[in-house]
Amino acid sequence: MKKRMNKSARNRLLQVSVLSALGLATSAHAYDAFDPESPWMLGDWGGERTELLKKGYDFTLEYVGEAGSNLGGGYDKDVTARYSDQFALGVDMDLNKILGWKDAEFKLTVTERSGRNISNDRIGDPRAGTLSSSQEVWGRGQTWRLTQMWYKQKFFDGALDVKVGRFGPGEDFNSFPCDFQNLTFCGSQVGNWVGGIWYNWPVSQWAGRVKYNLTPEFYMQVGAYNQNPSNLETGNGFKLNGSGTKGTILPVEGVWSPQVNGLPGEYRLGYYYSTAKADDVYDGIDGQPQPVSGAYKTHGSKHGWWIVAQQQLTAHNGDASRGLSVFANFTVHDKATNYIDNYQQVGLVYKGPFDARPKDDIGVGIGRIHVNDDAQDRAKLVNQLNGIDDYDNPGYLPVQDTEYDAEIYYGFHVTNWLTVRPNLQYIKHPGGVDQVDNAVVAGLKLQSKF
Repeated sequence: MKKRMNKSARNRLLQVSVLSALGLATSAHAYDAFDPESPWMLGDWGGERTELLKKGYDFTLEYVGEAGSNLGGGYDKDVTARYSDQFALGVDMDLNKILGWKDAEFKLTVTERSGRNISNDRIGDPRAGTLSSSQEVWGRGQTWRLTQMWYKQKFFDGALDVKVGRFGPGEDFNSFPCDFQNLTFCGSQVGNWVGGIWYNWPVSQWAGRVKYNLTPEFYMQVGAYNQNPSNLETGNGFKLNGSGTKGTILPVEGVWSPQVNGLPGEYRLGYYYSTAKADDVYDGIDGQPQPVSGAYKTHGSKHGWWIVAQQQLTAHNGDASRGLSVFANFTVHDKATNYIDNYQQVGLVYKGPFDARPKDDIGVGIGRIHVNDDAQDRAKLVNQLNGIDDYDNPGYLPVQDTEYDAEIYYGFHVTNWLTVRPNLQYIKHPGGVDQVDNAVVAGLKLQSKF
């Protein structure tokens, strides 16, 4: 029996259809709508887009859609599929061209997320959830948000770079690409494991960042970001006032971008410090374990550090746009206050694997997420105090230890404005819960620029 399309899916289809219709309506000039060589699906707007770029206005409308289906394993073995997506609408302004302000830039981006996540619905035990997510684009509220609103000014021929406004730390610190679909291999990993203080895209907060280029290959940067948990709430996507502020997160990072045998690399070493109070993972306010005392002991700060490494190793017949690259991410967090105390990830990407498909890419990644031993001890104590030792008892609190995630994808460069990445994911001990069966997820990631 055919299932009817739900309201959310119908609305999403309508949005895409309207955008496609607008593209068909553009007149032929430079790139036509749906020209595979165009950087935009809707073409050059009859030449208007190129003219706007020359005047300093770069308008963008980007779309990411991710499907996930549980092929086997997980907590709930009822096979189904889920779809999540995101629209990002924005403009990047070259203020030198527009106002004559040398080395100045302004950027504004609004995002909207929608959909459901297979990790929540099938893979993880709902009493514990999963540590990662098979659909990274899901999360932080399925809502509209002001994601970027910042002004950037360079000084001393670009050596000093200052940015202020609304943005997240992962935009500049601990930055990493997001071609994989599993969250373990996508974006700033610090934000994935200390999400209560470090807010990744699409959440923004008032912030400032100063970067200084010491050499052409090396720079240092420091930032200050308003730590305000109310920014995470679904109804506060456009909140601009500072009510609810708890403190400030202060990251510092050194970034080295060498050329090794003529091939690019990037290496990041960083540290963050949060001035906001943070609850202890295990201890209570009176020195006893928290499940006994009832209230958590608080600390006056929180901290951690990270390493990110990316290096291209080979070129294809002298073409540096093709070849093999490797990557690695490591983060370590405050054991007294953070639920996840360490994380590691390694992988590789090969761009242009076939002469007939020079812009395709293949990616493979393996990651490990470890739950703080004190957090595990707390869960065990809660079960002991409740007199429950049966995992199948609804009142049992699952003990989370280590989750392992792996993904392999193949990226089809369909056009210059559309990439399709089917992928296969394997999650061992979803949520770090040993009693949950290892899971296999089939995914499909779409990335398009309108």
